[in-house]
Amino acid sequence: PAGADTWALRDCFASGISVGAPPDAFNARGQDWGLPPWRPDRLAETGYAPLRDLLRARFRHAGALRIDHVMGLFRLWWVPQGRPPTRGTYVRYDAEAMLAVLALEAHRAGAAVIGEDLGTVEPGVREALRDRGVLGTSVLWFERAWETDGRPLAPGSWRADCLATVTTHDLPPTASRIAHDHVDLRDRLGLLTRPAETERQEAAAELGEWLAELDGRGLLEGTREEDVVLALHRFLWRTPARLVGVWLPDGVGDRRPQNVPGTSDEYPNWRLPVADGEGRPVTLEEISSSPRLHALLAGLDEPVREHPEQDAPG
Repeated sequence: PAGADTWALRDCFASGISVGAPPDAFNARGQDWGLPPWRPDRLAETGYAPLRDLLRARFRHAGALRIDHVMGLFRLWWVPQGRPPTRGTYVRYDAEAMLAVLALEAHRAGAAVIGEDLGTVEPGVREALRDRGVLGTSVLWFERAWETDGRPLAPGSWRADCLATVTTHDLPPTASRIAHDHVDLRDRLGLLTRPAETERQEAAAELGEWLAELDGRGLLEGTREEDVVLALHRFLWRTPARLVGVWLPDGVGDRRPQNVPGTSDEYPNWRLPVADGEGRPVTLEEISSSPRLHALLAGLDEPVREHPEQDAPG
């Protein structure tokens, strides 16, 4: 609320309001991100100049842009100051205009755009993004055959127009998920709405299904943590995804999430340095020479060489 943008463009932001998210399966209490939203009326009156300037500044230094919570181009969950996220409401934006500005600026910069279309997404949103060349985001743990048996989605059934990853900044690092550390953390932070043991059993069952999937496809070469992390990423190479991403903490064995949605002062979000599995901070020089990271990247290259036509992203 006290940032440079809100100071310079005060009448373009809604005062006394914070952006957040309604309750969902991931956060039963909803979320309050502590950031003021754009006023849709003022954006329209300015011809979307603030959005245009924001995008131009980013594209000046990047060949690709990832938009977190891309649903914000369509609607935002407004939470009145002093109220819980459950008391918020959706406010709609002119998505056609917002997407037009985004597509135009991306085209001018020759840059790719990735939209994080996870969580609550209205019908037609993914189609609207795809029609404008915006890639979606597919996270391994969420990709299941929901319309049939609910099991892990076969790689050939994944969408092509996406960035495929094992995890994200809002989810536990893979090492943490393998050990179920994320359940213990959410329990300590008071974020669970069910007994911790129930959550652990569900996490174990989820991991077990994925391990069976990896083993059945010949991707799992051992039972060590590093073996599982590599196998999960190799699975992504079997999908038609146009882009595959590796979360840097996964490359060095970090077990701590960078961000825990639903928290503010309870957890040091965005203030933790990337660390190894023991919690020791890893410097940039150590990252570039990390044996674990190099082993992961080398292992990812193997299936591409073995099955260049079948396994490589399109």
